[in-house]
Amino acid sequence: MKLSVVTPCYNEESNIVPFFDEICSVSKSIPEDTVLELIYVDDGSSDKTFEKIHELALKNDWVKYIQFSRNFGKEAAMLAGLEAASGDYIVMLDADLQDPPSLIPEMLDLIKTGEYDRIATKRSDRKGEPPIRSFFARMFYKLINKISDVKIVDGARDFSMMSRRMVNSILSLKERTRFTKGIFEWAGYRTYWLSFSNNARNEGSSKWSFFKLLRYSIEGIVSFSSMPLVISSLIGIFLFALSFIMIIFIILRKAIFGDPVAGWPSLVCIILFVSGLQQMCIGVLGSYLSRIFIETKQRPMYVVMESNVGQEDRNVSDNIGR
Repeated sequence: MKLSVVTPCYNEESNIVPFFDEICSVSKSIPEDTVLELIYVDDGSSDKTFEKIHELALKNDWVKYIQFSRNFGKEAAMLAGLEAASGDYIVMLDADLQDPPSLIPEMLDLIKTGEYDRIATKRSDRKGEPPIRSFFARMFYKLINKISDVKIVDGARDFSMMSRRMVNSILSLKERTRFTKGIFEWAGYRTYWLSFSNNARNEGSSKWSFFKLLRYSIEGIVSFSSMPLVISSLIGIFLFALSFIMIIFIILRKAIFGDPVAGWPSLVCIILFVSGLQQMCIGVLGSYLSRIFIETKQRPMYVVMESNVGQEDRNVSDNIGR
């Protein structure tokens, strides 16, 4: 049996070796007949992340790496890692040790029963996270679960162990605008959830700013729901009906009472309000059109500059040090 560990990395220079040491420690708790491969995906880091990975790969044949030509984003890095993984089971987790590798043996025991195709993880709390960020995160999960057929668990992490058949199903989805949390749920395989307390990063700071998380949330909503288009259409219908009623009201008032049409400030406010709604609806429509544009160009999700994936393994299980 072979277990592949996929780890996307972006400017994680200080975490590469501690993460590797943690995997080595965890490997002692998994069955002796398990062949382990560790795949680092360097997402165009600007620090010495790749140098650290390359040093580990030279000393350990079971360490694989993929280096992107530039930063293509975590979604692309996760896809590249899944495509490169050759294991019967594939586990994906970040290198910053916020996802505890110590859960891997338990995940492996659960998935080997054959009852589940995915052992997923979620945070049981948001300890240490800024309150405003936690608030918007919870609002996002509530919103997407209301407007989408795909249900995403609040606090769900990318940290998951999957069977080979589930990974093959995920890789068969060739969309370029990817929202992995939604894709995992859309695949529909049997899932067991493990909870763990929120952990601080081992070193460094998060690469996810509030703006990046907002963009990622929009990607998720647009990728797995057409409700924004429905809402914009309903707004248009409502405004059309309201304007029609107001036209009739103004005509009748003029015919019966002879009142002049007055109130230009209110007219300006109405015009600004309606034009703002129009721009919003155009923006919603543009979000969907932009994804069609991206899909039709058929550009690859990433460009690999250097990789040792596919090279002949030499005594893979002998160099793990367990």
